[in-house]
Amino acid sequence: MNADFHYYATYCAAILAGFSHEESQTIAYSDNFVDVCSRSLLSHIGGPDTAATTQLSLEMMDARTDMIGLQDITRIWSSFHFLPRDLNATPKKRCSKKYLSKYRLICGPDSDLVEQTVELAKDTSLQAIGVAMHVVSDTWAHQNFAGTPSMVINDITEQYLFEMESDGDGYKDIKPTFRHSASAPDDLDAHLYTRSLGTGSENNIMNLGHGRIGHFPDLSFLRYRYVPAWADYEEIIKDNPSDFKKAFCQMITALKYLHGDSDSFKRGVYDFEAIASIEDDIETILRKRQADAGDDWKALGTRLSGYEPEPFDEQAYQKQYMLAPNYEKDNTFLGKFINAAIAHKSMVTAQIFRSGNKLAGRSIDRNRKED
Repeated sequence: MNADFHYYATYCAAILAGFSHEESQTIAYSDNFVDVCSRSLLSHIGGPDTAATTQLSLEMMDARTDMIGLQDITRIWSSFHFLPRDLNATPKKRCSKKYLSKYRLICGPDSDLVEQTVELAKDTSLQAIGVAMHVVSDTWAHQNFAGTPSMVINDITEQYLFEMESDGDGYKDIKPTFRHSASAPDDLDAHLYTRSLGTGSENNIMNLGHGRIGHFPDLSFLRYRYVPAWADYEEIIKDNPSDFKKAFCQMITALKYLHGDSDSFKRGVYDFEAIASIEDDIETILRKRQADAGDDWKALGTRLSGYEPEPFDEQAYQKQYMLAPNYEKDNTFLGKFINAAIAHKSMVTAQIFRSGNKLAGRSIDRNRKED
């Protein structure tokens, strides 16, 4: 998902769940900060590099793709952006152990790890709640792709990729075209998109996540069909407006639990009742063909809270963290975010390791006393 959803939509969900304007802004900021907290940023502010929740393009260019390098990449991307759906999943056909390890990292919603992600944020900090909301919502946008470089998992069959545009009572297929310039914006009117360059190398960084399908998973208005490399070449129809709506309502369910208004969080529960009075507004935002829905979500958030959410500022809390003495850093805004990120990464990578999967490296869960 893009910043419009991770920031302003998360703000809206937090308000609907009962958090104050100030609390909702902290949750939304922390959610979106997951997409900018790189090792480069952490080095700049003097933070621990183990708290990295993303990798910049320049960092990815220098990333190693031997086993150690792949484990480092996987720890970040599988933890925060492509949470595995089933660490014990089994393909329909027999496969190698290497393929199986990658197959079991395929992302999807409503998993055991989603429940554990929300539980981990309970009674901690607003920053931890924001981290959890980023992870939960990305399971809907990024499903069917894995947070590890893999051509045999993350590639697609290009000739069978089509946008499905509404046409009366049905849909018509539109063939998109792609370019490989990372800095070039998508041209939505021309159905021209940017994606990663195809390679014949299994572990090439270009085969990380949904790079081979470009920004399709992150655009809320898109409905499309494609054939992934991993699903025995069976077609998948992806309905982003429907999935983003479920993501939004699942966030409300989780946020109400984290706010203390419900006794438990269970996967597969979406609080559609909470959006009953604004459902048409949300549907309009999600289905509007635009690259950035931030202004629309911001306007909705202002209506819901009576306050205008402040724009996201990546540097807002950096000086506070940098100037704080070491014994006070954990109590700063970014100190709380850093601790939440490390705790979440530890939980996910430990679960991957316990499942017998070595792709995230050896890990123990720092949150479990018995470890």
